[in-house]
Amino acid sequence: MRIAVPRETAPGERRVALVPESCKKLMQAGYEIAIEAGAGDAAGFGDQEYTKLGVTVAADPAVLLGSADLVLKITAPSVAADAGGRNEVAWMRPGTIYVGSLMPLRHLAAVRALAAGKITAFATDAIPRTTRAQSMDTLSSMANLGGYKGVLLAAVELNRYFPMLTTAAGMVFPAKVFVIGAGVAGLQAIATARRLGANVVATDVRPEVKEQIESVGAKYVGIELSESAAAGGGYAKELSEEDRRRQSELLNAECAQSDVVITTALIGGVFAPRLISAATVKTMKPGSVIVDLGADGGGNCELSQPGKTVQYLTLPDVSDGANMGTAAMHIFTVAIG
Repeated sequence: MRIAVPRETAPGERRVALVPESCKKLMQAGYEIAIEAGAGDAAGFGDQEYTKLGVTVAADPAVLLGSADLVLKITAPSVAADAGGRNEVAWMRPGTIYVGSLMPLRHLAAVRALAAGKITAFATDAIPRTTRAQSMDTLSSMANLGGYKGVLLAAVELNRYFPMLTTAAGMVFPAKVFVIGAGVAGLQAIATARRLGANVVATDVRPEVKEQIESVGAKYVGIELSESAAAGGGYAKELSEEDRRRQSELLNAECAQSDVVITTALIGGVFAPRLISAATVKTMKPGSVIVDLGADGGGNCELSQPGKTVQYLTLPDVSDGANMGTAAMHIFTVAIG
Protein backbone atom coordinates (compact mmCIF):
# COMPACT_ATOMS: atom_id res chain seq x y z
CA MET A 1 0.00 0.00 0.00
CA ARG A 2 1.25 3.46 -0.93
CA ILE A 3 0.67 6.25 1.60
CA ALA A 4 0.77 9.85 0.38
CA VAL A 5 1.15 12.96 2.54
CA PRO A 6 0.37 16.26 0.76
CA ARG A 7 1.51 19.66 1.97
CA GLU A 8 -0.97 21.57 4.17
CA THR A 9 -2.15 24.78 2.53
CA ALA A 10 -4.63 26.22 5.06
CA PRO A 11 -3.58 29.69 6.31
CA GLY A 12 -1.46 29.44 9.47
CA GLU A 13 -1.28 25.65 9.34
CA ARG A 14 2.17 24.40 10.41
CA ARG A 15 1.48 20.73 11.07
CA VAL A 16 2.32 17.74 8.89
CA ALA A 17 0.31 14.50 8.78
CA LEU A 18 3.33 12.20 9.20
CA VAL A 19 6.53 12.99 11.08
CA PRO A 20 9.73 11.07 10.25
CA GLU A 21 9.44 8.87 13.35
CA SER A 22 5.99 7.66 12.25
CA CYS A 23 7.23 7.10 8.70
CA LYS A 24 9.95 4.82 10.02
CA LYS A 25 7.44 2.65 11.90
CA LEU A 26 5.07 2.42 8.94
CA MET A 27 7.84 1.53 6.50
CA GLN A 28 9.06 -1.22 8.83
CA ALA A 29 5.51 -2.57 8.68
CA GLY A 30 5.77 -2.78 4.89
CA TYR A 31 4.10 0.45 3.72
CA GLU A 32 5.48 2.62 0.93
CA ILE A 33 5.41 6.34 1.78
CA ALA A 34 5.61 9.42 -0.40
CA ILE A 35 5.42 13.02 0.81
CA GLU A 36 5.06 16.31 -1.03
CA ALA A 37 8.21 18.43 -1.13
CA GLY A 38 8.29 20.93 1.72
CA ALA A 39 5.35 19.35 3.53
CA GLY A 40 7.24 19.13 6.82
CA ASP A 41 9.18 22.41 6.65
CA ALA A 42 6.81 24.45 8.83
CA ALA A 43 6.79 21.67 11.45
CA GLY A 44 10.59 21.57 11.57
CA PHE A 45 11.11 18.48 9.42
CA GLY A 46 13.02 19.15 6.20
CA ASP A 47 12.80 16.89 3.15
CA GLN A 48 16.16 15.35 4.03
CA GLU A 49 14.71 14.02 7.29
CA TYR A 50 12.34 11.93 5.19
CA THR A 51 14.62 10.95 2.33
CA LYS A 52 17.23 9.46 4.65
CA LEU A 53 14.54 7.05 5.86
CA GLY A 54 13.65 6.03 2.33
CA VAL A 55 10.54 8.18 1.95
CA THR A 56 9.91 9.43 -1.59
CA VAL A 57 9.70 13.23 -1.87
CA ALA A 58 7.42 14.28 -4.73
CA ALA A 59 7.45 17.70 -6.37
CA ASP A 60 4.10 17.31 -8.16
CA PRO A 61 1.12 16.99 -5.76
CA ALA A 62 -1.19 15.78 -8.53
CA VAL A 63 1.09 12.85 -9.33
CA LEU A 64 1.58 12.18 -5.61
CA LEU A 65 -2.16 11.94 -4.85
CA GLY A 66 -2.96 10.18 -8.10
CA SER A 67 -0.67 7.28 -7.19
CA ALA A 68 -1.83 6.95 -3.57
CA ASP A 69 -3.87 4.18 -1.99
CA LEU A 70 -4.11 6.06 1.32
CA VAL A 71 -3.94 9.84 1.78
CA LEU A 72 -3.07 11.28 5.19
CA LYS A 73 -3.82 14.96 5.73
CA ILE A 74 -4.36 17.29 8.70
CA THR A 75 -7.20 19.33 7.22
CA ALA A 76 -9.96 18.70 4.68
CA PRO A 77 -8.75 18.26 1.09
CA SER A 78 -9.23 21.17 -1.28
CA VAL A 79 -12.02 20.75 -3.82
CA ALA A 80 -11.75 23.88 -5.96
CA ALA A 81 -8.58 24.88 -7.73
CA ASP A 82 -7.12 27.92 -6.02
CA ALA A 83 -4.44 30.31 -7.26
CA GLY A 84 -1.93 27.48 -6.95
CA GLY A 85 -4.08 25.13 -9.01
CA ARG A 86 -4.79 22.67 -6.17
CA ASN A 87 -7.86 20.43 -6.43
CA GLU A 88 -6.80 17.57 -4.21
CA VAL A 89 -10.01 15.54 -4.38
CA ALA A 90 -9.96 15.60 -8.19
CA TRP A 91 -6.40 14.23 -8.14
CA MET A 92 -7.32 11.16 -6.05
CA ARG A 93 -8.29 7.92 -7.76
CA PRO A 94 -11.63 6.19 -7.06
CA GLY A 95 -11.11 3.73 -4.22
CA THR A 96 -8.51 5.88 -2.47
CA ILE A 97 -8.82 6.17 1.31
CA TYR A 98 -8.55 9.59 2.98
CA VAL A 99 -7.75 9.86 6.71
CA GLY A 100 -7.62 13.21 8.50
CA SER A 101 -9.49 15.87 10.46
CA LEU A 102 -12.22 16.28 7.87
CA MET A 103 -14.67 18.23 10.08
CA PRO A 104 -17.48 17.02 7.76
CA LEU A 105 -20.16 19.43 8.99
CA ARG A 106 -17.87 22.39 8.27
CA HIS A 107 -16.59 21.09 4.94
CA LEU A 108 -19.70 19.82 3.15
CA ALA A 109 -18.25 20.57 -0.29
CA ALA A 110 -15.25 18.34 0.42
CA VAL A 111 -17.46 15.55 1.77
CA ARG A 112 -19.70 15.64 -1.31
CA ALA A 113 -16.70 15.71 -3.67
CA LEU A 114 -15.12 12.73 -1.89
CA ALA A 115 -18.39 10.80 -2.16
CA ALA A 116 -18.77 11.68 -5.84
CA GLY A 117 -15.21 10.55 -6.48
CA LYS A 118 -15.85 7.21 -4.73
CA ILE A 119 -13.20 7.97 -2.13
CA THR A 120 -13.56 6.46 1.34
CA ALA A 121 -13.00 9.07 4.04
CA PHE A 122 -12.37 8.66 7.76
CA ALA A 123 -12.78 11.81 9.88
CA THR A 124 -10.46 11.42 12.86
CA ASP A 125 -12.13 14.40 14.56
CA ALA A 126 -15.44 12.47 14.66
CA ILE A 127 -14.13 9.43 16.52
CA PRO A 128 -16.27 8.63 19.60
CA ARG A 129 -14.71 9.74 22.87
CA THR A 130 -14.13 6.32 24.37
CA THR A 131 -11.07 4.97 26.18
CA ARG A 132 -10.35 2.49 23.40
CA ALA A 133 -10.50 5.16 20.67
CA GLN A 134 -8.72 7.91 22.60
CA SER A 135 -5.37 7.48 20.85
CA MET A 136 -7.04 8.15 17.46
CA ASP A 137 -9.17 11.12 18.58
CA THR A 138 -7.47 14.11 16.97
CA LEU A 139 -10.18 16.56 18.07
CA SER A 140 -9.40 15.96 21.76
CA SER A 141 -5.62 15.92 21.32
CA MET A 142 -5.57 19.13 19.29
CA ALA A 143 -8.04 20.81 21.67
CA ASN A 144 -5.66 19.97 24.51
CA LEU A 145 -2.81 21.72 22.71
CA GLY A 146 -5.09 24.59 21.69
CA GLY A 147 -6.06 25.32 25.29
CA TYR A 148 -2.41 25.42 26.29
CA LYS A 149 -1.31 27.61 23.40
CA GLY A 150 -4.28 29.95 23.81
CA VAL A 151 -3.20 30.91 27.32
CA LEU A 152 0.37 31.54 26.15
CA LEU A 153 -0.93 33.83 23.40
CA ALA A 154 -2.96 35.74 25.96
CA ALA A 155 0.04 36.07 28.30
CA VAL A 156 2.12 37.59 25.50
CA GLU A 157 -0.61 40.04 24.43
CA LEU A 158 -1.72 41.14 27.90
CA ASN A 159 -0.31 44.45 29.14
CA ARG A 160 0.34 43.05 32.62
CA TYR A 161 1.69 39.89 34.26
CA PHE A 162 -0.26 36.72 35.03
CA PRO A 163 1.23 36.01 38.49
CA MET A 164 1.41 38.18 41.58
CA LEU A 165 4.87 39.74 41.67
CA THR A 166 6.59 41.74 44.40
CA THR A 167 9.27 44.16 43.28
CA ALA A 168 11.21 47.01 44.86
CA ALA A 169 8.67 49.35 43.27
CA GLY A 170 5.68 47.58 44.79
CA MET A 171 3.30 44.68 44.25
CA VAL A 172 1.65 43.56 41.01
CA PHE A 173 -1.59 41.69 41.64
CA PRO A 174 -2.36 38.56 39.58
CA ALA A 175 -4.37 38.76 36.39
CA LYS A 176 -7.92 37.44 36.33
CA VAL A 177 -8.60 34.86 33.62
CA PHE A 178 -12.13 33.82 32.67
CA VAL A 179 -12.44 30.53 30.74
CA ILE A 180 -15.70 29.84 28.92
CA GLY A 181 -16.25 26.16 28.23
CA ALA A 182 -14.72 23.34 30.26
CA GLY A 183 -14.17 20.67 27.64
CA VAL A 184 -10.68 19.39 26.80
CA ALA A 185 -9.42 22.81 25.63
CA GLY A 186 -11.01 24.68 28.51
CA LEU A 187 -9.61 22.43 31.23
CA GLN A 188 -6.12 22.66 29.74
CA ALA A 189 -6.47 26.46 29.53
CA ILE A 190 -7.45 26.58 33.20
CA ALA A 191 -4.53 24.41 34.26
CA THR A 192 -2.04 26.42 32.18
CA ALA A 193 -3.30 29.80 33.45
CA ARG A 194 -3.11 28.54 37.01
CA ARG A 195 0.47 27.33 36.48
CA LEU A 196 1.33 30.83 35.25
CA GLY A 197 -0.08 32.27 38.49
CA ALA A 198 -3.38 33.79 37.36
CA ASN A 199 -6.64 33.81 39.30
CA VAL A 200 -8.96 31.70 37.16
CA VAL A 201 -12.75 31.58 36.97
CA ALA A 202 -14.53 29.21 34.58
CA THR A 203 -18.02 28.39 33.40
CA ASP A 204 -19.78 25.73 31.34
CA VAL A 205 -23.41 25.05 30.48
CA ARG A 206 -22.96 21.49 31.75
CA PRO A 207 -23.10 21.73 35.56
CA GLU A 208 -21.63 18.22 35.89
CA VAL A 209 -18.19 19.61 34.97
CA LYS A 210 -18.10 21.82 38.09
CA GLU A 211 -15.89 19.29 39.90
CA GLN A 212 -13.53 19.06 36.92
CA ILE A 213 -13.15 22.84 36.85
CA GLU A 214 -12.39 22.98 40.55
CA SER A 215 -9.99 20.00 40.31
CA VAL A 216 -7.65 21.99 38.05
CA GLY A 217 -7.67 25.07 40.27
CA ALA A 218 -10.42 27.37 38.99
CA LYS A 219 -13.53 28.78 40.63
CA TYR A 220 -16.75 27.63 38.97
CA VAL A 221 -19.48 30.13 38.07
CA GLY A 222 -22.70 29.16 36.34
CA ILE A 223 -26.46 29.39 36.13
CA GLU A 224 -29.13 26.85 36.99
CA LEU A 225 -30.46 25.56 33.68
CA SER A 226 -34.12 24.82 33.01
CA GLU A 227 -33.06 21.74 31.00
CA SER A 228 -29.87 19.73 30.53
CA ALA A 229 -27.31 21.10 28.05
CA ALA A 230 -25.36 17.86 27.73
CA ALA A 231 -25.52 16.31 24.25
CA GLY A 232 -23.55 13.15 25.09
CA GLY A 233 -19.99 12.23 24.22
CA GLY A 234 -18.61 15.13 26.24
CA TYR A 235 -20.32 17.74 24.05
CA ALA A 236 -22.85 20.48 24.76
CA LYS A 237 -26.07 21.37 22.93
CA GLU A 238 -27.84 24.68 22.38
CA LEU A 239 -29.61 26.34 25.30
CA SER A 240 -33.22 27.45 25.51
CA GLU A 241 -33.99 31.14 24.93
CA GLU A 242 -34.43 31.83 28.65
CA ASP A 243 -31.23 30.00 29.60
CA ARG A 244 -29.32 31.89 26.89
CA ARG A 245 -30.50 35.20 28.33
CA ARG A 246 -29.44 34.31 31.86
CA GLN A 247 -26.12 32.92 30.67
CA SER A 248 -25.49 36.12 28.72
CA GLU A 249 -25.95 38.18 31.87
CA LEU A 250 -23.41 36.01 33.68
CA LEU A 251 -20.88 36.24 30.84
CA ASN A 252 -21.25 40.01 30.58
CA ALA A 253 -20.58 40.45 34.29
CA GLU A 254 -17.52 38.19 34.31
CA CYS A 255 -16.00 39.61 31.10
CA ALA A 256 -16.27 43.16 32.45
CA GLN A 257 -13.99 42.34 35.39
CA SER A 258 -11.55 39.98 33.63
CA ASP A 259 -8.13 40.75 32.16
CA VAL A 260 -8.19 37.70 29.87
CA VAL A 261 -11.12 35.75 28.45
CA ILE A 262 -10.48 32.35 26.83
CA THR A 263 -13.46 31.02 24.87
CA THR A 264 -13.57 27.34 23.93
CA ALA A 265 -17.31 26.64 23.55
CA LEU A 266 -18.48 24.38 20.70
CA ILE A 267 -21.89 22.83 20.07
CA GLY A 268 -21.45 19.15 19.25
CA GLY A 269 -17.73 19.76 18.97
CA VAL A 270 -18.28 21.60 15.67
CA PHE A 271 -20.06 24.97 15.76
CA ALA A 272 -19.20 27.87 18.07
CA PRO A 273 -22.14 29.58 19.79
CA ARG A 274 -22.03 33.39 19.81
CA LEU A 275 -21.39 34.23 23.47
CA ILE A 276 -19.60 37.60 23.57
CA SER A 277 -21.21 40.52 21.78
CA ALA A 278 -19.60 43.78 20.69
CA ALA A 279 -21.60 45.48 23.45
CA THR A 280 -19.95 43.20 26.03
CA VAL A 281 -16.52 44.02 24.63
CA LYS A 282 -17.14 47.71 25.23
CA THR A 283 -17.54 47.03 28.96
CA MET A 284 -14.14 45.29 29.26
CA LYS A 285 -11.07 46.86 30.79
CA PRO A 286 -8.48 48.70 28.64
CA GLY A 287 -5.86 46.29 27.32
CA SER A 288 -7.86 43.17 28.09
CA VAL A 289 -7.50 40.14 25.82
CA ILE A 290 -9.90 37.61 24.36
CA VAL A 291 -8.52 34.41 22.86
CA ASP A 292 -11.28 32.86 20.76
CA LEU A 293 -10.47 29.17 20.32
CA GLY A 294 -13.83 28.65 18.63
CA ALA A 295 -12.96 30.95 15.71
CA ASP A 296 -12.91 28.19 13.10
CA GLY A 297 -16.41 27.15 14.14
CA GLY A 298 -17.82 30.63 13.62
CA GLY A 299 -16.37 32.35 16.69
CA ASN A 300 -17.60 32.71 20.27
CA CYS A 301 -16.99 36.46 20.02
CA GLU A 302 -18.88 38.65 17.58
CA LEU A 303 -15.72 40.55 16.62
CA SER A 304 -13.45 37.56 15.98
CA GLN A 305 -11.97 36.99 12.54
CA PRO A 306 -10.43 33.52 11.91
CA GLY A 307 -6.68 33.70 11.41
CA LYS A 308 -6.38 37.34 12.45
CA THR A 309 -5.58 39.36 15.55
CA VAL A 310 -8.20 42.09 15.79
CA GLN A 311 -7.49 45.27 17.70
CA TYR A 312 -10.75 46.84 18.83
CA LEU A 313 -10.64 50.50 19.74
CA THR A 314 -13.28 51.81 22.13
CA LEU A 315 -13.46 55.59 21.95
CA PRO A 316 -14.41 57.48 25.12
CA ASP A 317 -17.74 59.27 25.33
CA VAL A 318 -17.06 62.95 24.65
CA SER A 319 -20.64 64.09 24.05
CA ASP A 320 -20.61 66.17 27.22
CA GLY A 321 -17.05 67.39 26.86
CA ALA A 322 -15.92 65.16 29.72
CA ASN A 323 -14.31 61.73 29.90
CA MET A 324 -11.43 62.65 27.60
CA GLY A 325 -9.18 59.85 28.88
CA THR A 326 -7.08 57.49 26.79
CA ALA A 327 -9.09 55.21 24.53
CA ALA A 328 -9.31 51.56 25.54
CA MET A 329 -7.67 48.91 23.38
CA HIS A 330 -8.95 45.35 23.35
CA ILE A 331 -6.97 42.69 21.54
CA PHE A 332 -8.60 39.54 20.20
CA THR A 333 -6.21 36.76 19.37
CA VAL A 334 -7.67 33.98 17.29
CA ALA A 335 -5.98 30.60 17.53
CA ILE A 336 -6.16 28.15 14.63
CA GLY A 337 -7.26 24.78 15.92
